[in-house]
Amino acid sequence: MSVSAQTTQSSEETPALTANGKILSTAPDRFGYLTPTDPAIGVGAIRRLYEENGYVWLKGFLPRNDVIEFRGWVFGHLASVGLIEQGTDPREGIAGAAVTDNRAVDRYLMSLVRSVAYEGFCAQPRMARFMDEFLSGISYLHKRKIMRHVRPGTTTVTPAHYDLVYLRGGTSRVVTTWIPLGDIPVEMGGLVYLEGSHTIGLRMEREFSEQNGDLSPEERISAYNRNMTEGGWVSKDLPDMAERFNTRWLAADYQAGDIMLHSPFMIHASTTNQDRSQRLRLSTDIRYQNVNDEIDARWNNHWSLDDML
Repeated sequence: MSVSAQTTQSSEETPALTANGKILSTAPDRFGYLTPTDPAIGVGAIRRLYEENGYVWLKGFLPRNDVIEFRGWVFGHLASVGLIEQGTDPREGIAGAAVTDNRAVDRYLMSLVRSVAYEGFCAQPRMARFMDEFLSGISYLHKRKIMRHVRPGTTTVTPAHYDLVYLRGGTSRVVTTWIPLGDIPVEMGGLVYLEGSHTIGLRMEREFSEQNGDLSPEERISAYNRNMTEGGWVSKDLPDMAERFNTRWLAADYQAGDIMLHSPFMIHASTTNQDRSQRLRLSTDIRYQNVNDEIDARWNNHWSLDDML
């Protein structure tokens, strides 16, 4: 059975989550918490929850200490570009006081995702076995994988979107796995999900296909085509989206070892990192599909600054 839902926090305890300068409402009909799931319920039950809700938050799926050590490995390398405070434990990920060049950091991250250590982390045996069973066949892990860092107080957050916008050159049966690399409590700005929005994203995608039959194949699969919003985003205004679709944004206190699975139609975003201890948020998002389904060729290349995805 699923782990019991998180205890609802009082308004005094709930941080004032912000995204792109907008404060998310804490009203019960506009904000809530994701429901965690115990991986022990079995793959069949997990798949049913995924299809019903558009996501599954698997608690403690990976060994906690392994994730924390991997976090330390990443930040240990990034210390050379000034991202973390000198003399601190890289596993803590305390942000350096100096302003860093984000493009330089991203270039370093793009080197790290090409490493044997990172590939091994993503393809560890339990994950591989689980995805084979979850996808009812041999699972394929996309070569393009992303690792993201977010400094405390930065105004840069991920606007609302659903992932298929960036994966239209292949199957729609892609599964995104988002892995918090370290504890990411609500105030650190982890992913938030628009409740029930896998059905909204599916409807949006159908409407896009119907209304854009005149686009060339190359332009149709691009998230930057002339009929899309900037970067393929659904919206930067998260409170407005909750009102328009009469639903709630769902947040979570993620812990090292948790993984999130979400549908390519599930609308999600991130919020501002407001951590008072100045910890950097670190996460990776990787994507799986059945190897027999059509694969978007753009995702057969490593993540790079100029890949337009």
